[in-house]
This record gives sequence, C-alpha cells and structure tokens, in this order.
Amino acid sequence: MNFLIVDDEPLARSRLERMLRTLGYEQISVAAHGLQALEAAREASFDIAFLDINMPQMNGLDLGYELRYLQPQMGIIFQTAYSEHALEAFDIGAVGYLVKPYSLDQLSKVLERLDAERTRQRAEVRLMSKNGESYFLLRPEEIYYIKADLSEVMVRTKKGFSYLSKKISDLQSLLSPYHFVQVHRSYLINIDTIKTMETIEQSKIRFSFEGINDTVESSKDGAKAFRNRFA
Repeated sequence: MNFLIVDDEPLARSRLERMLRTLGYEQISVAAHGLQALEAAREASFDIAFLDINMPQMNGLDLGYELRYLQPQMGIIFQTAYSEHALEAFDIGAVGYLVKPYSLDQLSKVLERLDAERTRQRAEVRLMSKNGESYFLLRPEEIYYIKADLSEVMVRTKKGFSYLSKKISDLQSLLSPYHFVQVHRSYLINIDTIKTMETIEQSKIRFSFEGINDTVESSKDGAKAFRNRFA
C-alpha cells in the first residue's frame, strides 16, 4: 500500500513513519500541511492518508474532504490528541480514527480491519458489460485495460472488447483496490497484467500486456504519476 502522512509536528510524522516501516510498509510520503498534501495527491495515488486534525491553515477535516474529491478511493485515517471529532470524521468517510499517543498494536489493528474490508469488497465486485446481444459478467482480474469511448467505456479482456455504460472516473475509484491505475485521461490499466514498459517520446510510457498484442500509451502527466507511485 502507498501511504501519505500529513502532520504539522515533525516528531509525530517521523514516529508514524517508523511504525509503518516496522509493520513492513515501504511506500510512504509525508507532508507538513494541507497544501503540501494536496500537491502530493495531484502527483501520485495513495491508498491510505493519515491526517492530523489540528493543523494550521487547513485542518485535517477540511483536508479530508479535498483529498476524497481528488482521489475518491483513498482511505482516510484521522489521528488526533482529542476524540471529540470522531463523529465528523466518519461523516467524511474515514476508515479509522486514532487517538494520540496510539500504540503499534492499535495502528496494526486499524490497518488489518481496513485490509479485511477491502478484501471483502473485492470478492463482491463484478462488471456487467455488453457486446452486441451478448452480456459478460467480468471480474476485475479478467480485464487488461479500460478505454473511455464517448459516453461509455471499452473493456479489454482476453476475449476481446465489450462496452460498459460508466464513466472512467467512476471505474478508477471502483477498481483502484484491484491495482488499476489511470495512465491517461482515457485509459485505466491493470498493472498485474503488464508485460513490458517502454519509454517513448516526451517521457511517456508504452505498456504491453501478457496474453494479448495490444499496447497502451500513457500521457506525459500519466507517466509522471505512474513513476512517482512506483519509484
């Protein structure tokens, strides 16, 4: 998982980062205030953001709304020295609430609950697509990539293309837990199906896939976000 820690206290940021690394997590970014966090969220995708509530300029609750707008799939865990904000935090859609100083065991249990919930949700997701008079009930792992096509999207599986009446932005939120990444405003790709990656003009990336001959080219911004996420 890719984490973002937002806290105006340097000691609190470094303590949480150490705890996450102790639990075996390595992809961790930090921000000292809300504006820095929003800039990071525009550059890369995050699975979990830990937000301190009492921060100057922009408090964690306001920041939570902004981050969920930018990345609807992001899980928000609030951390604070006070418990009176818990109800409002969960109204935002928080997946966890930690009262400082919390222990490594408390942090671990919050992340375990989140992982269990995402596993349950993944087991339930199916996409109903159509090609002519034929309908397909697709699991996310069957899909190589998704391409925006006017008011709907084209879904590529080993059997070919089918169509789905959804916006690509809605699917990006739904499929992010299944390792789908938006590399272009018109393309979502399943990174578990990538065979090769090739840098092309303007530092864009051309992706090929296991089992099919198709390639997908990222945008310049999409390539930058992809590299930032997996660097």
